Amino acid sequence: MKICCCACGEDVSARLTTGREIYPHRRDLSRLPFWKCDSCKNFVGCHHKTSKPPTPLGCIPTPEIKNARQQIHRVLDPIWKSKRMSRKQVYRAVADQLGKSTYHTAEIRSVEEARTVYRIVQELAQ
Repeated sequence: MKICCCACGEDVSARLTTGREIYPHRRDLSRLPFWKCDSCKNFVGCHHKTSKPPTPLGCIPTPEIKNARQQIHRVLDPIWKSKRMSRKQVYRAVADQLGKSTYHTAEIRSVEEARTVYRIVQELAQ
């Protein structure tokens, strides 16, 4: 499957593997599907709980982008979990600020884009 790899900067022929390879120390993840870029060794998880597995969760991030995405969710998730805004409203607000029709954290492709999203969600959290 061709998936955008942030480290390689292009669509790559990713290889489907399992958590046994990606997280050998995590038995609980051993059967989950992942797409891996064999050039840079980065990977992305799959929508394994949907009717169409193994659809990738998004593009293949670098470790820095993956960390940035996690930081965004630490701010973004409490907004909708507190019921101040619905999850759909939060994602719509982020998309509007970015000038996009939709937004999903898994589509962040650069650290710069992650910084922009982080600023937006920090403002929404206030």
